[in-house]
Amino acid sequence: MEKIKKRLLKTKTSSTLQINELSLDLEKKGQKVYKFGLGQSPFPVPESLVKELQKNADKKDYLNVSGLLELREAVANYHTIKNKNLYSSDNVIIGPGSKELIFQTQLIMDGDLLLPCPSWVSYEPQAQILNKKIHWLTCNAQNNWSLESEKLNKVCSEIPNVNKLLILNSPNNPSGTTHDDLKSLAQIASKHNVIIISDEIYAELDFSGEYKSISHFYPEGTIISNGLSKWCGAGGWRLGTFIFPKELDYIKNILRSIASETFTSVSTPIQYAAIKAFTENHDQYLIDSRRILSCIAEYIYTQLSEVGLRCQKPQGGFYMLCDFSEVISTSEKNLSSKLLCAKILKDIGFAMLPGSDFGIDEAKLITRIAFVDFDGKKAMALANGHSSLTKDFLNEACPNIVEGIDVLKHWIKSH
Repeated sequence: MEKIKKRLLKTKTSSTLQINELSLDLEKKGQKVYKFGLGQSPFPVPESLVKELQKNADKKDYLNVSGLLELREAVANYHTIKNKNLYSSDNVIIGPGSKELIFQTQLIMDGDLLLPCPSWVSYEPQAQILNKKIHWLTCNAQNNWSLESEKLNKVCSEIPNVNKLLILNSPNNPSGTTHDDLKSLAQIASKHNVIIISDEIYAELDFSGEYKSISHFYPEGTIISNGLSKWCGAGGWRLGTFIFPKELDYIKNILRSIASETFTSVSTPIQYAAIKAFTENHDQYLIDSRRILSCIAEYIYTQLSEVGLRCQKPQGGFYMLCDFSEVISTSEKNLSSKLLCAKILKDIGFAMLPGSDFGIDEAKLITRIAFVDFDGKKAMALANGHSSLTKDFLNEACPNIVEGIDVLKHWIKSH
């Protein structure tokens, strides 16, 4: 053990995976658990992708380190349209999930990491593993958990001679909100030569239906991170994509070399199947996904606001941040957000994550709810026949969501 670097000894299992394993373990022991912890898409993988995977199950050869050419061409065409900048297959790297590609890019980058607070649970631990300095850019509920350009400018001005990497995730995990002024953020990033990883894994789940990206205003400095896990329901397929502008080819080339010595290439059958994700029309699938998630978000926001929780209404994805500080009794004010989540899980089987896992001060009783505990296939089938989604729809399609929120409301009323 003494040969292991001390910082690595502090590395723990990702909290999102840990809460999922804990929830499943409690269920096996017979406890009723409302699973609002892990943010896994509830929707089925589109049938055309499943059929394509079956069709290519016999493919067994190693592929190009960068990825299957036909897939990279499809990804490049997709992002040329969505991100309003011309990309080719040479700009694309296919990896075993975007998480691995983000880690390896942090490994390559010699400099400090800039993170909006709150941020996804794995950005900070990855930087800690690599012994990087992290600068938190604090956001708050009053500004919709959105990163303000003035704050970015201030931090960048304080470290003028340091290389800077900003990871920007919008719609955001954990808040479900979007960063409001991407154009101003892009101008500041350009001014300070900040390289951005734009994590767009939830971009297709923006409830507005618009594809918003900071690359629209700063393409030359933006690496686009995407994949199949959130909009396509294929988290377990482990396929992520990185798109580099030609100005950042030097990073892409190093990443490709590292990939050749680590993961080699992504599963061959899955790469063939993934082509359909980027070439076929999935508009109805996405419309139904957004409608269902937006309906659930509105319901949870309304229900929890009624009992005094301060929540920020999501604008995309399937997450929400909730502040318990005004509903917890004085005798329990010494709780941290982590202890609060543990208490609620023990008391009523409602699993969620503390805000401290996302960079928020643990003294603030803020938690993250992931509203995905429902049968996505059934919900899509039911949504198809309804022009508007009501409480009756939720009762039929998402009973665990409705029951879980009801149980949480009763717990809040008793405290």
